[in-house]
Parts: sequence; structure tokens; C-alpha cells
Amino acid sequence: MRKFLFILGSARNDGNTEHLARSAARSLSPSTKQTWIHLLEHRLPLFEDIRHHESRKYSIASASEKLLLDATLDATDIVIASPVYWYSISAATKLYLDHWSGWLRTPGLGFEETLAGRTLWGVTVLADEQPSVADPLVGTLRNSAAYLGMRFGGVLLGNGSKPGDVLNDTEALARAKTFFAQDTPLARFPYETR
Repeated sequence: MRKFLFILGSARNDGNTEHLARSAARSLSPSTKQTWIHLLEHRLPLFEDIRHHESRKYSIASASEKLLLDATLDATDIVIASPVYWYSISAATKLYLDHWSGWLRTPGLGFEETLAGRTLWGVTVLADEQPSVADPLVGTLRNSAAYLGMRFGGVLLGNGSKPGDVLNDTEALARAKTFFAQDTPLARFPYETR
């Protein structure tokens, strides 16, 4: 059974990126498990890089971190739903991915082995007519997937600024209907293209 984890990384609730992600999720089979976690509601502690401290080991530092770790390990498909903030992912989303570095090195987790072969997807909305503005965000997700041996499903891209704007982006909403429908995730770079 496929298990989709939606990580909502916006700095506000019920934003355009969440609307687009929920539109795409409506196409999933009823048998597909969906877990939605908003990073505003489950704040992670700051990430400290202790890779080169021989006497210190990574450990799970908070209930929010444990919730996110468990949900990440349980998912067959991880969807990063982050608006484009300053040309890349949101700060909360970046912090979540920073914690992946610690989880990779936490004894007994098997984080890398568990995520290998699973699929990483992206959903984003930007307030610019040029899709290339999202290139840094797309690159972050594509390279993160490659580093862990995950498949990269691509990024569903929409346009909007004010709350609800993406609901007027008929092209993005049409792409959302089939974004997760492919049996084989995108092996190439383009965003949206389903």
C-alpha cells in the first residue's frame, strides 16, 4: 500500500501551496494512506551539526522531531509542499531537510536504507510568471532525492501570491489532477509536466 506524507512548509496555514497539494491529493486512490503535517504546528529544534564530534551522537530531541521522523520513515512517497520563498524552499522546510542529516547519522535508524527507492515529490506556488524562478527549489529537492537514492517525482508548479490565488491557475489545477497518477516518477528535471 502506498503511504503519502505531505510536509506543509508554508509560513501560513491554508496557503496557495497547500491548496495545490490538496488538489493533487484528490486524485490518489482511496486506499492510499495520506498523512498531512504542517511544520508550523510541529516546530523542529534548530539543527546542530555534530558530525565531527567524536564524543557526541545524534538523538531525537523533541516530540515534533519524533513525529516527523516516524512519518518520514513510514512513507512510501514524501511530498514537500513549500512555497517559493526567496527563490528556494521555506525556512521550516529547509530545517526539516537539515534534520535528515542528523537522522542519517542516528544509530539504529537505517534512515538512508529506508528512504532509498522511495519517491520524493514537490508542490510549490510562486508569485512570478517565470517558472525558472523555482529552479533553486526544484534543484534542492531533486538533489536531495538523488543523494538518498530516492526517485524524484517532479515538482507541481502553480502561480499565486494572495491567499487563494492558485485557485485561478487553471493550468496548475489541471496538472494537479494527474500529477501523482504516473506509475513511474519523472526521471528528468522539469517541474509540473504531468
